[in-house]
Order: sequence, then structure tokens, then C-alpha cells
Amino acid sequence: MIVERSAGWSANVGESTMDKHSFSNPKRSLGQNFLADPNICRRIVASVELAPGDPVLEIGPGRGALTRFLAKHDGPVLALEKDSALVRWLREEFPAVGVVHADGLNFCWEGTDALPGLSLVGNLPYNVASPMIWEMVSRCRTFKSMLFMVQKEVALRLTANAGSRTYGALSAWVGSFVRAEYVFTVPPHVFRPQPKVDSAIVRFLPRPDPAWKDAQALSWTVKILFQQRRKQLGTILKAHWSESVEEWCAACGKDRRVRPEELDPDTLRTLACVLKRRI
Repeated sequence: MIVERSAGWSANVGESTMDKHSFSNPKRSLGQNFLADPNICRRIVASVELAPGDPVLEIGPGRGALTRFLAKHDGPVLALEKDSALVRWLREEFPAVGVVHADGLNFCWEGTDALPGLSLVGNLPYNVASPMIWEMVSRCRTFKSMLFMVQKEVALRLTANAGSRTYGALSAWVGSFVRAEYVFTVPPHVFRPQPKVDSAIVRFLPRPDPAWKDAQALSWTVKILFQQRRKQLGTILKAHWSESVEEWCAACGKDRRVRPEELDPDTLRTLACVLKRRI
């Protein structure tokens, strides 16, 4: 049986249930580190800044630490979970939440357009956070905000400015679609099991001019440039250099000696538009 939860979303019900107190051990293959501090959970949910009626999608609810607070929200609440055992438990424990059994790495993020003004929130597994964020920021087009917990090192890359040591392909890509903000640090002791590093909360708000139409060329550009980030632009793009690239350099006040880490997202986007004629 299928029960409709909201426009464009559905969840299967009627599966066998799981004793709410009998969880298997966290699965390393899924990067599971479960939140265990309700105060941190309250702070995270409050940071989403949901208004009454706003739809919200939780990515990776796990054992429901955040879900327990999100379920009280006056609006559509959805959750995306890969672990089938946890999916069964979540559907029993939170019947008002639309639980979608799917892998965030293969999810059709364009489907979120069915919920304009959607807020996305979640404690993302360390081992897949970067590729998932890469896809979400470029494929979700009608969202209101995103708030994610990631490894602190990743949070610093996501929010880095051009010219800084932590600025790279992920920084440039994310910055081409959203405005990224480092919200607060989360210590290891609030998780079970405890990770060996700090985590952090990052917030993304939509840019008024996201790089959707240039996404393919931009993806190619940032990947090829930051694979050799210490080299000069003229060396990296030797096979793709042209009169158009020379004109781009003049217009931006750059030359062949500039390095990728010195180019901000907007500048990289204009370079991608020049290069896409040759790739």
C-alpha cells in the first residue's frame, strides 16, 4: 500500500516493524555516527528557522535524534534514509513523517521542486557528505535553506574564500550555487560512536543567480583546475588556451600565472563559459 505524504513524495507502509529499543550496531559502511545529545539536536533544529507550514526534508535521520524534534513541526516533514532496518523503525516511531527509503547519492534531487520553499537538514555521513552536497546544491532549485552537519574539515572547505588554504573545487562549486555559512562547531562526545574529529554545522542559502545553465562546463573547469591547484593557469590549460581565454584574462585582470585557488566562484564561472566552447 502507498500512502501519499506530500506532492511528489510517497512512502511504503505495512512492512514488518522493529523493536524501538533494539538497534543493530552502527554500520561503518554507511558512515553511521548517531547524535545522542538532545540539546545539540534542539539547537540544530532551531537553526533551520522553519516557519509554520514550511516543508522540511531530513537527510539521514538514523535513529531519529533530529526527527523527534522535527516531527513536532507544523508543516510537511519528510525523511530520506538508506538503511532498510532504520526505515522500518522510523515509519513505526514517527507515523506522521513521510520516510523515503533511498540512497542520497543516487536520489533524484530535482524531485524536491515539488515542494517549493523546502528546507533540507541532516547529519550527513562523513564518507559521502561532499559528493551529496555537490549534487544537492546544483540540482535542488526551489529550496529555502539547507543546514547540514559535516566533518569540521569539510565545513571549512565548504565555506572557504578564494585565496585561503582550504579553498578548493568543492568551495568553488558550492559557492556558484549558494551562499555558505559556518554556523557552529559540534564536539565528538555528542555522538555514538564518537568520531575522532570535530563536526560542524553549515548553512546554505540560495544565490539569486545560481550557475545552473553553466553547471556542466563549470564542473569540468573546477575539476581540471583544482586537480593541479598549485600550478599556474597557463600550464593547466595549455591544451585549451585560445584567443578567447586571453581576452578573458584581460577582462578579469588575470594572466597565465594565476593559480586556481586565487579565482573566486564568479570568476571561475566566467572562465567556464569561455572554455565550454572548446571542451
